[in-house]
Amino acid sequence: MISFIKVLTLQPFFSKNLLTDIKSHIMEDIIKKINELAEKYKDYTAENLSKIVKLQSESMGEELVQKELKRQMEEAGFDEVRIDGLGNVIGRIGNGKKILAIDAHMDTVGQGNPENWSFDWLSGEIKDGYVHGRGTVDQEGGAASFVTAGRILKELGFDKDVTVLFTGTVMEEDCDGLCWNYLIEEENIKPDFVISTEPTNLNIYRGHRGRMEMTVKFNGISSHGSAPERGDNAIYKASRAALEIEKLHENLAYDEFLGKGSVTISQFKSGSPSLCAVADYAELYLDRRLTWGETKESAVAEIEKIAKPLGGIVEVPYYEETAWTGKTYGMEKYFPTWKLEEDHPLVQTGKKTFEALWNKSPKIDKWTFSTNGVTIRGKHGIPVIGFGPGNEVMAHAPNEKVPVEHLVKASAFYAAFAYFI
Repeated sequence: MISFIKVLTLQPFFSKNLLTDIKSHIMEDIIKKINELAEKYKDYTAENLSKIVKLQSESMGEELVQKELKRQMEEAGFDEVRIDGLGNVIGRIGNGKKILAIDAHMDTVGQGNPENWSFDWLSGEIKDGYVHGRGTVDQEGGAASFVTAGRILKELGFDKDVTVLFTGTVMEEDCDGLCWNYLIEEENIKPDFVISTEPTNLNIYRGHRGRMEMTVKFNGISSHGSAPERGDNAIYKASRAALEIEKLHENLAYDEFLGKGSVTISQFKSGSPSLCAVADYAELYLDRRLTWGETKESAVAEIEKIAKPLGGIVEVPYYEETAWTGKTYGMEKYFPTWKLEEDHPLVQTGKKTFEALWNKSPKIDKWTFSTNGVTIRGKHGIPVIGFGPGNEVMAHAPNEKVPVEHLVKASAFYAAFAYFI
């Protein structure tokens, strides 16, 4: 097979039309081989995912799964594989000027209620065309697929002027985007483009709402419960604010693509000197989803308008935890909204890749939930699209499982995209 580099060196000897025909023929041949190899390595991909799923890997506890992913990358023949200070696994193929990163977070949520599962949540069983277990969809299936994509690229002798980075990242479930903030600001990794392998049901996603968390704190004055009029009950203040926040939700901004902003109270805490006393402290914890045009400042101002007349103080929490490597790292719990327009070159490259592989047009959509894109695109402005195996409705749900066929197609997409970018 003639490589891209060889074609470029022969350009002076070919007419423009002939050169275009040669390039087209080469790409058709590459796409055919990618599809064949993705199918050939179907069992390899599923078995790699099964090995990963069997290793429990909740946030800050990813050590075993990260070492297994590193082993799989090395086995697949990646040019370089390393683990950074926070515990992210970084694999590399190629050494070109353009940098494409393909990301999968490796931490998962917990089991939840065991009675809701009909199989072992860490079984990794491959059965009836699926790999079963926590993380198969959200989102270690993406990592297993990109390991196979890397193996395919090495087997094809990938020689474009592109560096492909494969990142198995940590602590996303606890603080989405933290891992990529570390990669960009501490490791100085600044790709030109990123593919998130979060589940998209094999569609191409180009954005999602942002989110943030807020606390609203109220102080009161305690008194004996037999004479509550002597005190100032913080719970009543917080409750009045809670009812107004419920109304606020109905009137938040709407974006035609991303949908409506939302706010909900996820926790209500209070304190008093005893159960026979007026509460002198109450706190609301808010989950705020931000649509296009909404910002941290605008969202805080909306809550302050409700809380301040009641004596409430609004704060945006700061997340700081210690990774499995022992590194302590943190960031504010504000995760900006992001989207790419449908005509953005990265979205169109994804569309072109999809059409070349399967001779049909993809659905172009968005995630309901939040991803590492909040930092990659929302904070640092790096273009991101999503393409991942599995349906996002299975994320954090019992009986999580991913179709093996999705893993195959994702492997093909990641490998082909590296040629089209």
